[in-house]
Amino acid sequence: MASWNSIPMEVVYNILGWIAFFAWSISFYPQVILNFTRKSVVGLNFDFVMLNLTKHTSYLIYNASVFFSSTVQEQYRQKYGKDEMIPVAANDVAFSAHAVLLTAFTLFQIVIYERGNQKVSKLSMVIVLVAWLSAAVCVFVALPSHSWLWLVSCFNILQVTMTVIKYIPQAVMNFHRKSTIGFSIGNILLDLLGGVASYAQMAVQSIDQDSWVNFYGNIGKTLLSLVSILFDLLFIVQHYVLYPSKREASPPKSDAGGKEPLLTSDELPQSENV
Repeated sequence: MASWNSIPMEVVYNILGWIAFFAWSISFYPQVILNFTRKSVVGLNFDFVMLNLTKHTSYLIYNASVFFSSTVQEQYRQKYGKDEMIPVAANDVAFSAHAVLLTAFTLFQIVIYERGNQKVSKLSMVIVLVAWLSAAVCVFVALPSHSWLWLVSCFNILQVTMTVIKYIPQAVMNFHRKSTIGFSIGNILLDLLGGVASYAQMAVQSIDQDSWVNFYGNIGKTLLSLVSILFDLLFIVQHYVLYPSKREASPPKSDAGGKEPLLTSDELPQSENV
């Protein structure tokens, strides 16, 4: 079984891993808090959340299987070499479990809060259905030969596919609205930090082991970090460069009956765009 060649490198690896965990985990809260504060989810793309739940659920299945299953670990070493370290760390499992819970809670907020005329698109529902049907097919294919590593790799591929797809609806929505109000930039900044830390963690392990199998042996984690970083940079450009809010913070106006009307995305005060 592979072990670390350098204790300091192992310490750095663990530190970077937990930085990625906390950054990615905390990144869910700005959007949840923003939704709670506004009592509205206008501006948050529902397809993004729906696809995100599928992505994190499949990623949790992969991470938990590789981290806890000795059978999967043995098949991994048979494929990549007996001296190779398992590419999934404890922080990967912890992040995935937390991500599923917070994404599910965000979906709950979508159900209970003001959402205007927004809804989950039929295309998104079809994509989710096809994704899980494909996963079911993989299960039946793997059963006869007990190809468990191949099976969990299918879930890894699924999460990578969802990662690529999930950001697109929100980016397109921001483009059409010419605004990022309602979509938390705090989420994106923390997501970017997590992606960079995750890449650095993988690099530290590869340097210590003098092997880059860590990157292509866990291609899902590699592509997850890369795709996340690229889209995070796009959202940052949209928020700070292309569509900066010019509206000053102002209290909502009351109607004749003294009730505060529901705010549209264009009426949201600047202070809420965090």
